[in-house]
Amino acid sequence: MIDLRLLREDPDRVRASQRARGEDVALVDALLSADELRRSSGVRFDELRSEQKQLGKLIPKATPEERAELLKRADQLKADVKAADAAQDEADAEAKRLLLLLGNIVHEDVPVGGEEDFVVLETHGTIRDFGAEGFEPKDHLELGEALGAIDMERGAKVSGSRFYYLTGIGALLELALVNAAIAQATEAGFIPMLTPALVRPRAMEGTGFLGQAAENVYHLEKDDFYLVGTSEVPLAAYHMDEIVEADKLPLRYAGFSPCFRREAGTYGKDTRGIFRVHQFDKVEMFSYVDPADAEAEHRRLLEWEKQWLTGLELPFQVIDVATGDLGASASRKFDCEAWIPTQGKYRELTSASNCDSFQARRLSVRMREDRKVRPLATLNGTLCAVPRTIVALLENHQLPDGSVRVPEMLRPYLGGREILEPVSK
Repeated sequence: MIDLRLLREDPDRVRASQRARGEDVALVDALLSADELRRSSGVRFDELRSEQKQLGKLIPKATPEERAELLKRADQLKADVKAADAAQDEADAEAKRLLLLLGNIVHEDVPVGGEEDFVVLETHGTIRDFGAEGFEPKDHLELGEALGAIDMERGAKVSGSRFYYLTGIGALLELALVNAAIAQATEAGFIPMLTPALVRPRAMEGTGFLGQAAENVYHLEKDDFYLVGTSEVPLAAYHMDEIVEADKLPLRYAGFSPCFRREAGTYGKDTRGIFRVHQFDKVEMFSYVDPADAEAEHRRLLEWEKQWLTGLELPFQVIDVATGDLGASASRKFDCEAWIPTQGKYRELTSASNCDSFQARRLSVRMREDRKVRPLATLNGTLCAVPRTIVALLENHQLPDGSVRVPEMLRPYLGGREILEPVSK
């Protein structure tokens, strides 16, 4: 959540942020009113409690005639205090409810607009000219089936659409990618983590996934657990309700977990293959830092993502995501999009988001420096979303006979294999 002081002191900035996101600007004024009512009801309660305490001191000293009047007033005050307390709780709850609906303040440099209004910041690698090489590229599913790596048919039989099996070399390729990603993250100073896939509501809400993103979250109603769509959720909640000493920062974690997404609103999109699925595995970087270092850490996360994609020898571009496509928690987000030959366009493989103190405030994660306690900042960055990375690898490194060249970086994690050979023709 945002700092309420910012809302009170500069509501126009908050309105502008909401407008840029394409969200409800009227929410800002509703929250201002709720905050004022919360504060005034708190003042009213404190005044009545003070009067009640003073009256309690007077009653023992009063004459019999005065005591009767004072006791009558005490009864009225008791009822007034109870009512004021209830009003204060109600006003506080409403202010908190509205505050949780408000997105993070958008960074001033973020391009304004919707999903297609991003700005390309960098382009890396060379896109292959398959025509010049004399063959038409196959898509990842045709390649994966020939390699004995992907089984969509049985995935659908067992679990439905957008589910799949990785088999044989496909399973080994996932394990190679995960191990290579964890190795890179560990070398960069991240602590590897295996995180829970089920979390309580507060963890999901605290990271900002129960607002506009709620439609894509799986909820187990009987147990009131949520299946995470990213290990960002358990990593953000790892230090929930804790105070971290400033000299311990930055804290960096690399989480590996299964991820579950309903993919609501994507009917008809990416229905072939494993690019958009309901369950997948992912390695996620997560940082807790001093807010003063958040922008620099954001750039560092991006550099680690670029290092990863360069190591996989994939052509990619870096984009500055537009305001309407940020998600509630991010103030700014950079995506790395890899070239997918059979689609003829760049598609998202990784994201790096600066959430400033938005998640930390919601989860009560604070830092202590010089005896002062204040919220810290959180950032997250995808290192390897496995299925999409496999899509990019198979399509970009395919050879005319349907085999696939293994990038040199991955070979040690695949038993030294240089080529993945088809098992069927």
